[in-house]
Amino acid sequence: MTVETNEVPEGGRTVTADGAFSGDAVHTTSLRGAFGDYVTRVRSGDMGSLPAVSGLIVLMIIFSVANDTFLGKINMANLVTQAGPICVLAMGLVLVLLLGEIDLSAGVAGSTGAMTAGLLMVDHGQSWPVATLAALAVGAVIGLAIGLLVARLGIPSFVVTLAFFLGLQGVLLYFIGQGGSVRFNDPMLRGLAIKNIDPMVGWIGAAAIVAVFALLSLRTYRVQVTRGLQHPPVSLVALRIGMIAAILFGLVGFMNQNRGRIPSFPIEGVPRMLLVVVALLIFWTFVLTRTRYGRHLYAVGGNAEAARRAGINVFRIRTSAFIACSAMAAISGILLAANTGGISPGSGGGNTLLYAVGAAVIGGTSLFGGKGRAVDAVIGGLVIATVNNGLGLLNNASWINYVVTGGVLLLAASVDAISRRRRSAAGV
Repeated sequence: MTVETNEVPEGGRTVTADGAFSGDAVHTTSLRGAFGDYVTRVRSGDMGSLPAVSGLIVLMIIFSVANDTFLGKINMANLVTQAGPICVLAMGLVLVLLLGEIDLSAGVAGSTGAMTAGLLMVDHGQSWPVATLAALAVGAVIGLAIGLLVARLGIPSFVVTLAFFLGLQGVLLYFIGQGGSVRFNDPMLRGLAIKNIDPMVGWIGAAAIVAVFALLSLRTYRVQVTRGLQHPPVSLVALRIGMIAAILFGLVGFMNQNRGRIPSFPIEGVPRMLLVVVALLIFWTFVLTRTRYGRHLYAVGGNAEAARRAGINVFRIRTSAFIACSAMAAISGILLAANTGGISPGSGGGNTLLYAVGAAVIGGTSLFGGKGRAVDAVIGGLVIATVNNGLGLLNNASWINYVVTGGVLLLAASVDAISRRRRSAAGV
């Protein structure tokens, strides 16, 4: 009897109808065997986010030794807030990078959306939900225009998004004015950067995430076993659940400690910025791994012609990826404005986009398309923020920050190219 898996290739791996990656799974009954299979995949070039995670650990060790305050509660909360906008923008860029495309206008598009929200609240008295929806709509329209030009007319995404990068800077300058700014002082939106959630809510949220992750993991395992598909040992499934629980509960416990310097004014709880990043991470992880749209996105990025022959609407997938990227950019722009307190004509330009692209690539997303995950963007964003934060504490000259960040990005791109070559040589 033939088991129908409705599989679609994804960068050398296979995505089943359940959203599971059969190339990542192992048909073994021992944890030791699963570890051996993982080592084999790493040696063949499928390293995923391992280099980024290793680099993040090394950076944290170096900066904690160099400065005692780096791992302090106050600085860690600041680090999370600083990384938030970068991680969100990088998650949006992952969707485009999966197709082997690029969006150079994402940072400025995000600031255009945030400017729209700010003007609606300040000049027209609109509430923050209306302003936020307007910002998302502006981002989606920008993405639609880019997607149509790239997918329908066949203009290289580099050229199209570079044109939008320049044009949208003119839009910002027109509405804000040279040297002007738009205040971003709505209590709710500004609170995303300066306020924390209640400690009890943090514990409840962490428990809920762990419970849902455990249920989905066990359900996927049961389906794989029932259908005779490749599957990891149950001990590995339990280990993954345990690691997620340890990370989340450890993070919440750390953030729930009082980090206020005045005894009568305690500051405790998980920053609201982190809550937004985690919610978006869960959403896009679900979309990419457990929906038909996610499987089609990987398929088009892996081989667009094969995907077209398989009946996938390549034009729609490409257009939607740019729409989603610009909408995510609008959210990132709002988070950045909440952190800085305003929007200026230069917001979203300069380092914002470069850091976000660097975050996605450093996290493990391939520049060649077909390989990447939402979590890659978050890991890479943490690496970028750690470099900026750590070097800032050391009071180094600003040029050192640029050199180190550029070196980290070049190293990540080199690892990606070498890994791709090794996967090709291994026939993976």
